[in-house]
Amino acid sequence: MTSALCLVHQRFSTNTFPSWQLAHPYRYICHNGEINTLRGNINWMHARQSVAGLAAFGNDIKKLFPIITAGGSDSAMLDNAVELLTLAGRSLPHVMSMLIPEAWEHDSTMPEDVKAFYEYHASLMEPWDGPADVGLHDGRVIGAKLDRNGLRPGRIW
Repeated sequence: MTSALCLVHQRFSTNTFPSWQLAHPYRYICHNGEINTLRGNINWMHARQSVAGLAAFGNDIKKLFPIITAGGSDSAMLDNAVELLTLAGRSLPHVMSMLIPEAWEHDSTMPEDVKAFYEYHASLMEPWDGPADVGLHDGRVIGAKLDRNGLRPGRIW
């Protein structure tokens, strides 16, 4: 295989027993930390399935359900959400800014157009909060993002 980029993550299982079923999926993201809002994120994604009307998928939308794979790791579930929103036509940086927004509400130095982006997307998607340091790629873009709490050591920003 040949690739223009490579994202490597070494995982140490600290709060679950290691198993192949919980291995990182590596479709779009890998992460160090936990998604502490996971139960709420899963519930909201499940609730949205009944009203999902993503034009990019047409009549095949029901083939995507459940959007969040039950029994997966928090990494796998976040990856499910990233995959759906990316395949629906948003860029990976756009999707990651939706799912893991900056702490924007009381930031007096943030440009107003950036605040408007976060305010609009807050009505569409609740944050997937950690502490989490997330590596991301889609085959064209590679990056890393800390959640808005910034409690994980990230070597790349």
